[in-house]
Amino acid sequence: MRRPFVRALARPLVLAAAAAAIPLASAAPVAADSVVVGGFPVDVSDSPWTVALASRDRFGGTRAGQFCVGVAVSRSTVLTAAHCLSKEVLGEAPEQVRDLSVITGRTDLLSGRGQEIRVRGSWVNPAYDGVTNAGDFAVLSLAQPLPASAVIAMARAGDPAYLPGTPALVYGWGDVTGAGDYPRSLRAARVHVLPDAMCRQAYPGSGEGRYMPASMICAGEREGGRDACQGDSGGPLVAQGRLIGLVSWGTGCGRAGNPGVYTRVSEILRTMGWRAAVRGHRTDR
Repeated sequence: MRRPFVRALARPLVLAAAAAAIPLASAAPVAADSVVVGGFPVDVSDSPWTVALASRDRFGGTRAGQFCVGVAVSRSTVLTAAHCLSKEVLGEAPEQVRDLSVITGRTDLLSGRGQEIRVRGSWVNPAYDGVTNAGDFAVLSLAQPLPASAVIAMARAGDPAYLPGTPALVYGWGDVTGAGDYPRSLRAARVHVLPDAMCRQAYPGSGEGRYMPASMICAGEREGGRDACQGDSGGPLVAQGRLIGLVSWGTGCGRAGNPGVYTRVSEILRTMGWRAAVRGHRTDR
């Protein structure tokens, strides 16, 4: 089995051609017009809580500096993946990235629509384990508030949205084929919540990361073909109108037998005491 990858850009995307140079595990073939991997284009008004994480200083202006995705869970708070704020991705600590921002209300990253809002503070889960990929979440606080309509509710433990078989949508601006093809416009893919046993079998913990059902959720299609991919990290997995997961990791993109793995939102709520995490554990910029 190939090594999995976390689903953030792992080096600066200075030129469009640079995307093709990012090393990826191979993916199952998908149609040329596939998006997110096996998905379709959407307008950001369909998912106004989906924001792009950006730094032109680090990733260039080709795609407005987009390198990961985030989810607005309050008017001034965005969730994303912990690995998105790692030195491996950013090259330095997030508080040292001068122009770290979120792009909101913008479908096409190079359009003039929406806003670019400075990240005022960041907090990365100190329990994040880069070996198992457990605890892969971080909190960003914004310098100015988002509209109330741009916020999504988080699904708590016991919510039926977590049940296997539940249809879900994953959103992002990431690789559309698994071969370094990065679009400018927002995409979504229809997936299903999958049984924990399927991800346990795919990721038993022998060097590929370990699936831990208490803190992770498994989603995709049994036959593969629809999935998040590199550049979608931190993006929302939404079911029944509620946020149930954050794009985290997986082997390849859209491969049969290797579903996408997401950080389970109910576990974020349980372990952190949500409001305490937002108010008391951030590094102001």
